[in-house]
Amino acid sequence: MLLKEMRMNTAFLTKTALFQGITEQEVIVLLPCLRAREKKYKKGAVIFHAGTATSEIGIVEEGSVNIVVNFYWGNSNIFGHIRRGEIFAENYAAIPGKELLCDVVAAENAKVILLNLRCLLSSCEKNCMFHNRLIQNLVRISAMKSLNLSSRMMHIAPKSIRERLLSYLSEQAAEHGNPHFMIPFSRQQLADYLSVDRSALSNELSRMQKDGLIAFRKNEFTLLG
Repeated sequence: MLLKEMRMNTAFLTKTALFQGITEQEVIVLLPCLRAREKKYKKGAVIFHAGTATSEIGIVEEGSVNIVVNFYWGNSNIFGHIRRGEIFAENYAAIPGKELLCDVVAAENAKVILLNLRCLLSSCEKNCMFHNRLIQNLVRISAMKSLNLSSRMMHIAPKSIRERLLSYLSEQAAEHGNPHFMIPFSRQQLADYLSVDRSALSNELSRMQKDGLIAFRKNEFTLLG
């Protein structure tokens, strides 16, 4: 899609983590440097296929995107969910020729802005400060994703569901600085995040409440002493 057709999206881009601290006018200047293009996808459409390489990263402008791992025997699993304003495929795009190990699929009707990563990582001839800010933002996003992945690996390391819940809820309490907090997941999302069955998760939460460890209502939790 031509850049002129995309200018209506520059206000949205300034609100994303990737373009944080960059004005709308600066975004307009940057987009041609980044070879930006906009594409629409129907629900279920594959944006990037496993087994292929990409030089582009995506920003979800509308809708949402799933990272789907396909197994040899035909079943699949959703490994990640990318929401509006978030980016995807940056790790693969950073390594020339690196083939994706998963599909990137539109979880619903979606609109995506694609940016050439090599252009993003190479400061323009003018060495403009806002291009440097863009690179700094990308590094910050990648570091945060790495930390989040490390946290998840720590939470799913225990064998029992209770231990996984205790690990996750303890971290949430520490992050909020309060034993009373809200978690960002529904029951199904929490079960997927901790790699457990939803019914088993709900049963364990009920048992933990009866044991006086926690109190909860929907996604609102209180850790009890």
